[in-house]
Amino acid sequence: MADIVLFGLFLAVVLLLAWPLGNYMAKVFIMEKTFLDPVLQPLERLIYRLAGINPEQEMNWRQYTAALLLFNVLGAILVFLIQVLQGSLFWNPAGLNSVSPWHLAFNTAVSFMTNTNWQSYGGESTMSYFTQMTALTVQNFVSAAVGVAVAIALIRGLTRKAASTIGNFWVDLVRSIFRVLLPLSIVFTLIFVQQGAIQNLSPYLTLQTLEGTEQTLAMGPVASQEAPKLLGTNGGGFFNANSAHPFENPTPFTNFLQVTGIFLIPAALVLTFGRMAGQRQGYTILATMVLLFALMLAGTYLSELNGNLILAGLGLDGPTAMEGKEVRFGVGGSVLFATVTTAASCGAVNAMHDSFTPLGGLFPLLQMQLGEVIFGGVSAGFYGILLYIILSMFIVGLLVGRTPEYLGKKIEAREIRMATLGILLPAVSILTSSAVAAATDLGISSVLNPGPHGLSEITYAFASAAGNNGSAFGGLSANTPFYNLMLAMGMLIGRFGVILPVLALAGDMAEKKISPPGPGTFPTTGWLFVALLAGVILIVGALTFLPVLTLGPIAEHLLMLHGTTF
Repeated sequence: MADIVLFGLFLAVVLLLAWPLGNYMAKVFIMEKTFLDPVLQPLERLIYRLAGINPEQEMNWRQYTAALLLFNVLGAILVFLIQVLQGSLFWNPAGLNSVSPWHLAFNTAVSFMTNTNWQSYGGESTMSYFTQMTALTVQNFVSAAVGVAVAIALIRGLTRKAASTIGNFWVDLVRSIFRVLLPLSIVFTLIFVQQGAIQNLSPYLTLQTLEGTEQTLAMGPVASQEAPKLLGTNGGGFFNANSAHPFENPTPFTNFLQVTGIFLIPAALVLTFGRMAGQRQGYTILATMVLLFALMLAGTYLSELNGNLILAGLGLDGPTAMEGKEVRFGVGGSVLFATVTTAASCGAVNAMHDSFTPLGGLFPLLQMQLGEVIFGGVSAGFYGILLYIILSMFIVGLLVGRTPEYLGKKIEAREIRMATLGILLPAVSILTSSAVAAATDLGISSVLNPGPHGLSEITYAFASAAGNNGSAFGGLSANTPFYNLMLAMGMLIGRFGVILPVLALAGDMAEKKISPPGPGTFPTTGWLFVALLAGVILIVGALTFLPVLTLGPIAEHLLMLHGTTF
Protein backbone atom coordinates (compact mmCIF):
# COMPACT_ATOMS: atom_id res chain seq x y z
CA MET A 1 0.00 0.00 0.00
CA ALA A 2 2.88 2.36 0.81
CA ASP A 3 4.28 1.89 -2.70
CA ILE A 4 0.90 2.73 -4.29
CA VAL A 5 0.75 5.91 -2.22
CA LEU A 6 4.30 6.73 -3.37
CA PHE A 7 3.33 6.30 -7.03
CA GLY A 8 0.20 8.43 -6.67
CA LEU A 9 2.04 11.14 -4.76
CA PHE A 10 4.76 11.23 -7.40
CA LEU A 11 2.31 11.80 -10.27
CA ALA A 12 0.40 14.40 -8.27
CA VAL A 13 3.55 16.37 -7.43
CA VAL A 14 4.86 16.24 -11.01
CA LEU A 15 1.57 17.52 -12.46
CA LEU A 16 1.21 20.14 -9.75
CA LEU A 17 4.70 21.55 -10.38
CA ALA A 18 4.48 21.21 -14.16
CA TRP A 19 1.44 23.50 -14.38
CA PRO A 20 3.13 26.78 -13.34
CA LEU A 21 6.40 25.79 -15.03
CA GLY A 22 4.58 25.14 -18.32
CA ASN A 23 2.93 28.55 -18.18
CA TYR A 24 6.25 30.19 -17.35
CA MET A 25 8.00 28.44 -20.27
CA ALA A 26 5.28 29.59 -22.65
CA LYS A 27 5.95 33.18 -21.58
CA VAL A 28 9.69 32.67 -22.07
CA PHE A 29 9.34 31.51 -25.67
CA ILE A 30 6.59 33.86 -26.83
CA MET A 31 8.71 36.69 -25.41
CA GLU A 32 6.32 37.81 -22.69
CA LYS A 33 7.66 39.49 -19.57
CA THR A 34 8.81 37.25 -16.70
CA PHE A 35 10.15 37.95 -13.22
CA LEU A 36 13.71 37.10 -14.34
CA ASP A 37 13.83 39.73 -17.09
CA PRO A 38 15.65 42.45 -15.08
CA VAL A 39 18.50 40.05 -14.31
CA LEU A 40 18.72 38.00 -17.50
CA GLN A 41 17.96 40.44 -20.31
CA PRO A 42 21.26 42.38 -19.95
CA LEU A 43 23.16 39.07 -19.79
CA GLU A 44 21.44 37.73 -22.89
CA ARG A 45 22.06 40.94 -24.83
CA LEU A 46 25.76 40.70 -23.91
CA ILE A 47 25.92 37.10 -25.14
CA TYR A 48 24.27 37.99 -28.44
CA ARG A 49 26.61 40.96 -28.92
CA LEU A 50 29.74 38.93 -28.21
CA ALA A 51 28.60 36.10 -30.49
CA GLY A 52 27.53 38.42 -33.30
CA ILE A 53 23.92 37.20 -33.20
CA ASN A 54 20.94 39.27 -34.21
CA PRO A 55 18.17 37.98 -31.90
CA GLU A 56 15.50 39.67 -34.00
CA GLN A 57 16.37 37.73 -37.15
CA GLU A 58 14.41 34.48 -37.46
CA MET A 59 15.43 31.38 -39.44
CA ASN A 60 13.72 29.02 -41.80
CA TRP A 61 13.94 25.33 -40.92
CA ARG A 62 17.08 24.74 -43.00
CA GLN A 63 18.94 27.61 -41.34
CA TYR A 64 17.70 26.47 -37.93
CA THR A 65 18.94 22.94 -38.64
CA ALA A 66 22.33 24.12 -39.88
CA ALA A 67 22.89 26.21 -36.73
CA LEU A 68 21.84 23.28 -34.52
CA LEU A 69 24.17 20.84 -36.28
CA LEU A 70 27.10 23.26 -36.18
CA PHE A 71 26.63 23.84 -32.46
CA ASN A 72 26.46 20.11 -31.72
CA VAL A 73 29.49 19.20 -33.83
CA LEU A 74 31.62 21.87 -32.17
CA GLY A 75 30.41 20.75 -28.75
CA ALA A 76 31.33 17.12 -29.40
CA ILE A 77 34.80 18.12 -30.62
CA LEU A 78 35.38 20.19 -27.49
CA VAL A 79 34.31 17.36 -25.16
CA PHE A 80 36.59 14.94 -27.02
CA LEU A 81 39.60 17.28 -26.79
CA ILE A 82 39.10 17.94 -23.08
CA GLN A 83 39.11 14.19 -22.43
CA VAL A 84 42.23 13.63 -24.53
CA LEU A 85 44.08 16.49 -22.82
CA GLN A 86 42.73 15.71 -19.34
CA GLY A 87 46.09 14.54 -17.94
CA SER A 88 47.64 17.94 -18.67
CA LEU A 89 44.77 20.05 -17.34
CA PHE A 90 44.08 21.29 -13.81
CA TRP A 91 41.48 20.31 -11.16
CA ASN A 92 42.72 16.75 -11.33
CA PRO A 93 43.63 15.88 -7.71
CA ALA A 94 43.46 12.13 -8.35
CA GLY A 95 46.08 12.47 -11.10
CA LEU A 96 43.91 10.75 -13.70
CA ASN A 97 45.44 10.27 -17.13
CA SER A 98 43.87 11.22 -20.43
CA VAL A 99 40.75 9.28 -21.29
CA SER A 100 41.75 6.34 -23.43
CA PRO A 101 41.43 4.49 -25.69
CA TRP A 102 40.34 7.05 -28.26
CA HIS A 103 37.12 5.22 -29.07
CA LEU A 104 36.00 5.59 -25.43
CA ALA A 105 36.59 9.35 -25.57
CA PHE A 106 34.74 9.48 -28.90
CA ASN A 107 31.81 7.47 -27.53
CA THR A 108 31.59 9.73 -24.47
CA ALA A 109 31.71 12.92 -26.56
CA VAL A 110 28.89 11.68 -28.80
CA SER A 111 27.00 10.39 -25.78
CA PHE A 112 26.90 13.69 -23.90
CA MET A 113 26.35 15.77 -27.05
CA THR A 114 23.27 13.70 -27.97
CA ASN A 115 21.79 13.92 -24.44
CA THR A 116 22.32 10.16 -24.08
CA ASN A 117 25.04 10.07 -21.40
CA TRP A 118 25.83 6.42 -21.94
CA GLN A 119 28.89 5.67 -19.81
CA SER A 120 31.33 2.91 -20.77
CA TYR A 121 33.56 4.07 -17.90
CA GLY A 122 33.51 4.65 -14.15
CA GLY A 123 33.19 8.38 -13.55
CA GLU A 124 35.29 8.67 -10.40
CA SER A 125 38.11 6.54 -11.84
CA THR A 126 38.19 8.07 -15.32
CA MET A 127 37.15 11.73 -15.34
CA SER A 128 38.88 14.61 -13.54
CA TYR A 129 36.94 17.38 -11.84
CA PHE A 130 37.77 19.67 -14.75
CA THR A 131 36.39 17.21 -17.30
CA GLN A 132 33.28 16.56 -15.22
CA MET A 133 32.56 20.29 -14.89
CA THR A 134 33.63 21.85 -18.20
CA ALA A 135 32.82 18.99 -20.57
CA LEU A 136 30.13 16.79 -19.09
CA THR A 137 28.13 19.17 -16.89
CA VAL A 138 28.14 21.87 -19.58
CA GLN A 139 26.77 19.33 -22.08
CA ASN A 140 24.11 18.40 -19.55
CA PHE A 141 22.79 21.94 -19.96
CA VAL A 142 23.30 22.57 -23.66
CA SER A 143 22.16 19.16 -24.96
CA ALA A 144 18.93 19.53 -22.99
CA ALA A 145 18.54 23.09 -24.27
CA VAL A 146 18.87 21.85 -27.85
CA GLY A 147 15.94 19.50 -27.22
CA VAL A 148 13.83 22.35 -25.86
CA ALA A 149 14.72 24.49 -28.88
CA VAL A 150 13.59 21.76 -31.30
CA ALA A 151 10.27 21.36 -29.48
CA ILE A 152 9.63 25.11 -29.47
CA ALA A 153 10.45 25.28 -33.18
CA LEU A 154 7.94 22.48 -33.83
CA ILE A 155 5.27 24.25 -31.77
CA ARG A 156 5.79 27.41 -33.83
CA GLY A 157 5.52 25.37 -37.01
CA LEU A 158 2.22 23.89 -35.88
CA THR A 159 0.69 27.14 -34.64
CA ARG A 160 1.90 29.73 -37.17
CA LYS A 161 0.06 30.19 -40.44
CA ALA A 162 1.63 30.86 -43.83
CA ALA A 163 4.99 31.58 -42.19
CA SER A 164 8.45 30.92 -43.60
CA THR A 165 10.39 30.92 -40.29
CA ILE A 166 10.31 28.88 -37.08
CA GLY A 167 12.37 31.08 -34.76
CA ASN A 168 16.05 31.71 -34.03
CA PHE A 169 18.01 28.69 -32.80
CA TRP A 170 20.53 30.75 -30.84
CA VAL A 171 17.84 32.69 -29.00
CA ASP A 172 15.92 29.52 -28.16
CA LEU A 173 19.13 27.89 -26.92
CA VAL A 174 20.14 30.81 -24.71
CA ARG A 175 16.68 31.27 -23.23
CA SER A 176 16.35 27.53 -22.54
CA ILE A 177 19.60 27.52 -20.59
CA PHE A 178 19.37 30.76 -18.65
CA ARG A 179 15.63 31.03 -18.08
CA VAL A 180 14.67 27.37 -17.52
CA LEU A 181 17.49 24.92 -16.87
CA LEU A 182 19.90 27.08 -14.87
CA PRO A 183 17.42 28.53 -12.32
CA LEU A 184 15.89 25.10 -11.66
CA SER A 185 19.34 23.52 -11.35
CA ILE A 186 20.42 26.06 -8.75
CA VAL A 187 17.38 25.24 -6.61
CA PHE A 188 17.86 21.48 -6.96
CA THR A 189 21.61 21.72 -6.26
CA LEU A 190 21.02 23.55 -2.99
CA ILE A 191 18.47 20.96 -1.89
CA PHE A 192 20.80 18.09 -2.77
CA VAL A 193 23.64 19.67 -0.78
CA GLN A 194 21.34 20.21 2.19
CA GLN A 195 20.35 16.54 2.05
CA GLY A 196 23.94 15.29 1.98
CA ALA A 197 25.12 15.22 -1.64
CA ILE A 198 28.76 16.36 -1.73
CA GLN A 199 29.98 19.50 -3.52
CA ASN A 200 33.70 20.20 -3.25
CA LEU A 201 37.04 20.18 -5.05
CA SER A 202 38.82 18.20 -2.35
CA PRO A 203 41.32 15.41 -3.05
CA TYR A 204 40.09 11.85 -2.73
CA LEU A 205 40.07 10.61 0.87
CA THR A 206 41.76 7.42 2.02
CA LEU A 207 40.10 6.11 5.19
CA GLN A 208 40.40 3.05 7.38
CA THR A 209 37.32 0.84 7.60
CA LEU A 210 36.05 -0.97 10.70
CA GLU A 211 37.65 -4.15 9.34
CA GLY A 212 41.04 -2.42 9.32
CA THR A 213 41.41 -2.11 5.56
CA GLU A 214 41.86 1.08 3.59
CA GLN A 215 39.15 2.52 1.36
CA THR A 216 39.41 5.48 -1.00
CA LEU A 217 36.40 7.79 -1.17
CA ALA A 218 36.08 9.89 -4.29
CA MET A 219 35.16 13.53 -3.73
CA GLY A 220 34.12 16.19 -6.19
CA PRO A 221 31.52 18.73 -7.41
CA VAL A 222 28.71 16.18 -7.43
CA ALA A 223 25.55 18.10 -6.55
CA SER A 224 26.07 20.67 -9.31
CA GLN A 225 26.24 17.88 -11.88
CA GLU A 226 23.40 15.93 -10.32
CA ALA A 227 20.81 18.68 -10.83
CA PRO A 228 21.19 19.15 -14.62
CA LYS A 229 21.72 15.40 -14.99
CA LEU A 230 18.11 14.94 -13.85
CA LEU A 231 16.37 18.13 -14.96
CA GLY A 232 17.94 17.83 -18.41
CA THR A 233 17.12 14.09 -18.52
CA ASN A 234 20.79 13.41 -19.16
CA GLY A 235 21.46 10.64 -16.63
CA GLY A 236 25.25 10.54 -16.59
CA GLY A 237 26.47 9.91 -13.05
CA PHE A 238 29.48 11.48 -11.38
CA PHE A 239 30.06 8.03 -9.88
CA ASN A 240 29.92 4.66 -11.57
CA ALA A 241 27.05 3.62 -9.27
CA ASN A 242 25.05 6.64 -10.46
CA SER A 243 22.00 7.42 -8.29
CA ALA A 244 22.54 4.31 -6.18
CA HIS A 245 25.60 6.10 -4.72
CA PRO A 246 24.84 7.90 -1.42
CA PHE A 247 26.94 10.91 -2.44
CA GLU A 248 24.64 11.41 -5.45
CA ASN A 249 21.36 10.27 -3.94
CA PRO A 250 21.70 10.32 -0.14
CA THR A 251 18.12 9.91 1.16
CA PRO A 252 14.65 8.64 0.19
CA PHE A 253 13.62 12.28 -0.13
CA THR A 254 16.34 12.99 -2.70
CA ASN A 255 15.28 9.80 -4.50
CA PHE A 256 11.75 11.22 -4.76
CA LEU A 257 13.14 14.60 -5.79
CA GLN A 258 15.26 12.99 -8.49
CA VAL A 259 12.41 11.15 -10.19
CA THR A 260 10.31 14.33 -9.92
CA GLY A 261 13.08 16.34 -11.55
CA ILE A 262 13.33 13.86 -14.43
CA PHE A 263 9.66 14.29 -15.38
CA LEU A 264 9.29 17.97 -14.50
CA ILE A 265 10.35 19.74 -17.71
CA PRO A 266 9.00 17.07 -20.12
CA ALA A 267 5.57 17.35 -18.47
CA ALA A 268 5.73 21.14 -18.33
CA LEU A 269 6.61 21.42 -22.00
CA VAL A 270 3.43 19.58 -23.00
CA LEU A 271 1.49 22.20 -21.04
CA THR A 272 3.58 24.88 -22.76
CA PHE A 273 2.32 23.46 -26.06
CA GLY A 274 -1.22 23.61 -24.69
CA ARG A 275 -0.76 27.25 -23.77
CA MET A 276 0.47 28.07 -27.31
CA ALA A 277 -1.86 25.79 -29.32
CA GLY A 278 -4.93 25.39 -27.11
CA GLN A 279 -5.06 24.01 -23.59
CA ARG A 280 -7.05 20.90 -24.47
CA GLN A 281 -4.39 19.84 -26.96
CA GLY A 282 -1.81 19.84 -24.20
CA TYR A 283 -4.08 18.03 -21.76
CA THR A 284 -4.74 15.29 -24.32
CA ILE A 285 -1.07 14.59 -24.95
CA LEU A 286 -0.30 14.70 -21.24
CA ALA A 287 -3.16 12.30 -20.50
CA THR A 288 -1.78 9.87 -23.10
CA MET A 289 1.66 10.02 -21.53
CA VAL A 290 0.29 9.47 -18.02
CA LEU A 291 -1.84 6.53 -19.20
CA LEU A 292 1.09 4.79 -20.91
CA PHE A 293 3.39 5.50 -17.97
CA ALA A 294 0.86 4.05 -15.51
CA LEU A 295 0.62 0.88 -17.60
CA MET A 296 4.41 0.49 -17.71
CA LEU A 297 4.82 1.26 -14.01
CA ALA A 298 2.14 -1.28 -13.07
CA GLY A 299 3.74 -3.92 -15.28
CA THR A 300 7.21 -3.39 -13.82
CA TYR A 301 5.97 -3.24 -10.23
CA LEU A 302 3.85 -6.40 -10.45
CA SER A 303 6.77 -8.20 -12.10
CA GLU A 304 9.16 -7.21 -9.31
CA LEU A 305 6.84 -7.54 -6.34
CA ASN A 306 7.62 -11.19 -5.62
CA GLY A 307 11.10 -11.36 -7.10
CA ASN A 308 12.74 -14.10 -9.12
CA LEU A 309 11.04 -17.46 -8.57
CA ILE A 310 14.29 -19.38 -9.01
CA LEU A 311 15.97 -17.37 -6.25
CA ALA A 312 12.93 -17.85 -4.04
CA GLY A 313 13.21 -21.61 -4.55
CA LEU A 314 16.78 -21.62 -3.24
CA GLY A 315 15.61 -20.79 0.27
CA LEU A 316 17.70 -17.63 0.54
CA ASP A 317 17.28 -15.44 3.60
CA GLY A 318 15.48 -12.15 3.01
CA PRO A 319 13.07 -11.05 0.30
CA THR A 320 14.33 -12.04 -3.15
CA ALA A 321 12.45 -9.08 -4.63
CA MET A 322 15.30 -6.90 -3.31
CA GLU A 323 17.84 -8.52 -5.64
CA GLY A 324 19.79 -5.70 -7.32
CA LYS A 325 17.96 -2.95 -5.42
CA GLU A 326 18.95 -0.37 -2.81
CA VAL A 327 17.71 -1.13 0.70
CA ARG A 328 17.24 2.61 1.24
CA PHE A 329 14.60 2.78 -1.50
CA GLY A 330 12.99 -0.66 -1.48
CA VAL A 331 11.06 -2.25 -4.32
CA GLY A 332 8.70 0.70 -4.82
CA GLY A 333 11.40 3.38 -4.94
CA SER A 334 13.59 1.28 -7.23
CA VAL A 335 10.79 0.33 -9.64
CA LEU A 336 9.53 3.92 -9.79
CA PHE A 337 13.03 5.17 -10.63
CA ALA A 338 13.58 2.47 -13.28
CA THR A 339 10.24 3.22 -14.97
CA VAL A 340 10.70 6.98 -14.85
CA THR A 341 14.26 6.97 -16.15
CA THR A 342 13.41 4.77 -19.14
CA ALA A 343 10.20 6.66 -19.85
CA ALA A 344 12.06 9.96 -19.88
CA SER A 345 15.25 8.97 -21.75
CA CYS A 346 17.20 10.02 -18.70
CA GLY A 347 19.43 7.03 -18.03
CA ALA A 348 20.07 7.68 -14.35
CA VAL A 349 19.64 4.49 -12.32
CA ASN A 350 19.34 3.63 -8.64
CA ALA A 351 19.12 -0.15 -9.14
CA MET A 352 20.67 -2.85 -11.32
CA HIS A 353 18.21 -3.46 -14.15
CA ASP A 354 20.13 -6.62 -15.03
CA SER A 355 18.90 -8.10 -11.74
CA PHE A 356 15.24 -7.40 -12.39
CA THR A 357 12.95 -10.27 -13.25
CA PRO A 358 12.61 -10.96 -17.01
CA LEU A 359 9.29 -9.11 -17.29
CA GLY A 360 10.54 -6.44 -14.87
CA GLY A 361 13.25 -5.70 -17.41
CA LEU A 362 10.87 -5.92 -20.37
CA PHE A 363 8.83 -2.81 -19.56
CA PRO A 364 11.80 -0.41 -19.19
CA LEU A 365 13.22 -1.89 -22.42
CA LEU A 366 9.90 -1.45 -24.24
CA GLN A 367 9.63 2.19 -23.20
CA MET A 368 12.96 2.94 -24.87
CA GLN A 369 12.01 0.93 -27.96
CA LEU A 370 8.80 2.91 -28.36
CA GLY A 371 10.93 5.97 -29.05
CA GLU A 372 11.00 7.54 -25.58
CA VAL A 373 7.61 9.18 -26.17
CA ILE A 374 6.21 8.46 -22.69
CA PHE A 375 7.27 11.85 -21.33
CA GLY A 376 10.65 11.28 -22.98
CA GLY A 377 13.76 13.40 -22.63
CA VAL A 378 13.59 17.15 -22.24
CA SER A 379 11.32 17.93 -25.20
CA ALA A 380 12.32 14.77 -27.09
CA GLY A 381 9.25 12.98 -25.74
CA PHE A 382 7.03 15.82 -26.91
CA TYR A 383 8.29 16.02 -30.46
CA GLY A 384 8.51 12.22 -30.59
CA ILE A 385 4.85 11.80 -29.66
CA LEU A 386 3.94 14.51 -32.21
CA LEU A 387 5.28 12.17 -34.89
CA TYR A 388 2.89 9.49 -33.62
CA ILE A 389 0.06 12.04 -33.69
CA ILE A 390 0.78 12.72 -37.36
CA LEU A 391 0.77 8.96 -37.99
CA SER A 392 -2.48 8.54 -36.03
CA MET A 393 -4.21 11.28 -38.03
CA PHE A 394 -3.02 9.64 -41.25
CA ILE A 395 -4.60 6.35 -40.14
CA VAL A 396 -7.84 8.14 -39.27
CA GLY A 397 -7.80 9.82 -42.66
CA LEU A 398 -7.52 6.41 -44.35
CA LEU A 399 -10.45 5.09 -42.34
CA VAL A 400 -12.81 7.96 -43.11
CA GLY A 401 -11.56 8.75 -46.61
CA ARG A 402 -10.58 12.32 -45.75
CA THR A 403 -7.32 14.26 -45.97
CA PRO A 404 -5.81 14.10 -42.49
CA GLU A 405 -5.21 17.34 -40.60
CA TYR A 406 -3.92 18.49 -37.25
CA LEU A 407 -4.60 21.86 -35.63
CA GLY A 408 -6.38 22.90 -38.82
CA LYS A 409 -3.41 22.13 -41.08
CA LYS A 410 -3.60 19.45 -43.74
CA ILE A 411 -1.14 16.57 -43.40
CA GLU A 412 0.17 15.63 -46.83
CA ALA A 413 2.60 13.07 -48.24
CA ARG A 414 5.78 14.92 -47.22
CA GLU A 415 4.66 15.26 -43.60
CA ILE A 416 3.79 11.56 -43.47
CA ARG A 417 7.22 10.68 -44.85
CA MET A 418 8.96 12.83 -42.24
CA ALA A 419 6.93 11.35 -39.39
CA THR A 420 7.51 7.81 -40.61
CA LEU A 421 11.23 8.46 -40.99
CA GLY A 422 11.51 9.85 -37.45
CA ILE A 423 9.71 6.81 -36.02
CA LEU A 424 11.46 4.11 -38.06
CA LEU A 425 15.10 5.24 -38.06
CA PRO A 426 15.73 4.57 -34.32
CA ALA A 427 13.86 1.25 -34.57
CA VAL A 428 15.94 0.13 -37.55
CA SER A 429 19.09 1.14 -35.68
CA ILE A 430 18.12 -0.92 -32.60
CA LEU A 431 17.17 -4.07 -34.49
CA THR A 432 20.02 -3.98 -37.02
CA SER A 433 22.71 -3.27 -34.43
CA SER A 434 21.35 -5.92 -32.06
CA ALA A 435 21.33 -8.48 -34.87
CA VAL A 436 24.92 -7.69 -35.84
CA ALA A 437 26.07 -7.91 -32.20
CA ALA A 438 24.21 -11.18 -31.56
CA ALA A 439 25.60 -12.76 -34.73
CA THR A 440 29.28 -11.84 -34.41
CA ASP A 441 32.09 -12.77 -32.06
CA LEU A 442 32.83 -9.07 -31.48
CA GLY A 443 29.33 -8.64 -30.04
CA ILE A 444 28.94 -11.90 -28.17
CA SER A 445 32.37 -11.79 -26.50
CA SER A 446 31.26 -8.84 -24.32
CA VAL A 447 28.06 -10.51 -23.06
CA LEU A 448 28.14 -11.89 -19.52
CA ASN A 449 25.07 -14.13 -19.74
CA PRO A 450 24.22 -16.61 -22.50
CA GLY A 451 20.70 -17.39 -23.70
CA PRO A 452 17.72 -15.01 -23.68
CA HIS A 453 19.14 -12.81 -20.93
CA GLY A 454 22.24 -12.14 -23.00
CA LEU A 455 20.05 -11.07 -25.92
CA SER A 456 18.22 -8.70 -23.57
CA GLU A 457 21.55 -7.20 -22.49
CA ILE A 458 22.51 -6.55 -26.12
CA THR A 459 19.10 -5.21 -27.17
CA TYR A 460 18.86 -3.00 -24.08
CA ALA A 461 22.22 -1.37 -24.88
CA PHE A 462 21.24 -0.47 -28.44
CA ALA A 463 17.75 0.62 -27.39
CA SER A 464 19.35 2.84 -24.76
CA ALA A 465 21.64 4.35 -27.38
CA ALA A 466 19.01 4.90 -30.09
CA GLY A 467 16.53 6.19 -27.51
CA ASN A 468 19.20 8.60 -26.20
CA ASN A 469 18.53 7.13 -22.78
CA GLY A 470 21.95 6.09 -21.51
CA SER A 471 20.90 3.63 -18.82
CA ALA A 472 22.68 0.28 -18.84
CA PHE A 473 21.06 -3.08 -18.30
CA GLY A 474 24.35 -4.41 -16.96
CA GLY A 475 26.15 -7.59 -17.83
CA LEU A 476 27.65 -6.13 -21.00
CA SER A 477 31.32 -5.11 -21.25
CA ALA A 478 30.74 -2.22 -23.61
CA ASN A 479 34.17 -0.57 -23.48
CA THR A 480 35.41 -2.21 -26.68
CA PRO A 481 36.00 -0.72 -30.13
CA PHE A 482 32.97 -2.60 -31.47
CA TYR A 483 30.48 -1.42 -28.86
CA ASN A 484 31.88 2.09 -28.42
CA LEU A 485 31.60 2.78 -32.15
CA MET A 486 28.33 0.91 -32.76
CA LEU A 487 26.64 2.57 -29.79
CA ALA A 488 27.93 6.01 -30.84
CA MET A 489 26.38 5.45 -34.25
CA GLY A 490 23.10 4.45 -32.60
CA MET A 491 23.13 7.62 -30.49
CA LEU A 492 23.63 9.82 -33.54
CA ILE A 493 20.82 8.09 -35.45
CA GLY A 494 18.52 8.24 -32.43
CA ARG A 495 19.15 11.95 -31.93
CA PHE A 496 19.43 13.46 -35.38
CA GLY A 497 17.40 10.82 -37.18
CA VAL A 498 14.46 12.26 -35.25
CA ILE A 499 15.44 15.93 -34.93
CA LEU A 500 16.03 16.48 -38.66
CA PRO A 501 12.62 15.11 -39.76
CA VAL A 502 10.96 17.05 -36.93
CA LEU A 503 12.51 20.34 -38.05
CA ALA A 504 11.60 19.63 -41.67
CA LEU A 505 8.06 18.90 -40.49
CA ALA A 506 8.03 22.16 -38.52
CA GLY A 507 9.09 24.12 -41.59
CA ASP A 508 6.44 22.51 -43.79
CA MET A 509 3.64 22.98 -41.28
CA ALA A 510 4.56 26.63 -40.67
CA GLU A 511 3.95 27.39 -44.34
CA LYS A 512 0.44 25.93 -44.33
CA LYS A 513 -2.75 27.90 -43.80
CA ILE A 514 -5.05 27.08 -40.92
CA SER A 515 -8.52 25.94 -41.93
CA PRO A 516 -11.47 26.10 -39.51
CA PRO A 517 -12.76 22.70 -38.36
CA GLY A 518 -15.60 21.25 -40.42
CA PRO A 519 -18.24 18.59 -39.79
CA GLY A 520 -15.85 15.81 -40.89
CA THR A 521 -12.88 16.98 -38.80
CA PHE A 522 -11.67 14.32 -36.37
CA PRO A 523 -11.23 15.85 -32.90
CA THR A 524 -7.70 15.67 -31.49
CA THR A 525 -8.79 16.24 -27.92
CA GLY A 526 -10.68 14.06 -25.48
CA TRP A 527 -10.46 10.46 -24.35
CA LEU A 528 -11.23 8.99 -27.75
CA PHE A 529 -8.09 10.52 -29.17
CA VAL A 530 -6.11 9.54 -26.07
CA ALA A 531 -7.13 5.90 -26.64
CA LEU A 532 -6.36 6.13 -30.36
CA LEU A 533 -2.93 7.66 -29.83
CA ALA A 534 -1.96 5.24 -27.06
CA GLY A 535 -3.16 2.33 -29.18
CA VAL A 536 -1.13 3.40 -32.22
CA ILE A 537 2.02 3.79 -30.09
CA LEU A 538 1.62 0.35 -28.51
CA ILE A 539 0.63 -1.40 -31.74
CA VAL A 540 3.54 0.07 -33.71
CA GLY A 541 5.88 -0.90 -30.88
CA ALA A 542 4.43 -4.40 -30.66
CA LEU A 543 4.67 -5.01 -34.40
CA THR A 544 8.24 -3.72 -34.51
CA PHE A 545 9.76 -5.29 -31.42
CA LEU A 546 7.58 -8.27 -30.48
CA PRO A 547 9.96 -10.81 -32.10
CA VAL A 548 13.05 -9.64 -30.21
CA LEU A 549 11.08 -9.27 -26.96
CA THR A 550 9.77 -12.81 -27.41
CA LEU A 551 13.26 -14.20 -27.88
CA GLY A 552 14.59 -12.20 -24.94
CA PRO A 553 12.62 -11.37 -21.77
CA ILE A 554 9.44 -13.31 -22.63
CA ALA A 555 11.37 -16.52 -23.38
CA GLU A 556 13.45 -15.99 -20.23
CA HIS A 557 10.28 -15.58 -18.15
CA LEU A 558 8.80 -18.83 -19.47
CA LEU A 559 12.06 -20.63 -18.77
CA MET A 560 12.14 -19.14 -15.26
CA LEU A 561 8.72 -20.62 -14.57
CA HIS A 562 10.22 -24.03 -15.38
CA GLY A 563 13.33 -23.42 -13.26
CA THR A 564 15.68 -23.24 -16.25
CA THR A 565 18.77 -21.04 -16.08
CA PHE A 566 21.70 -20.39 -18.43
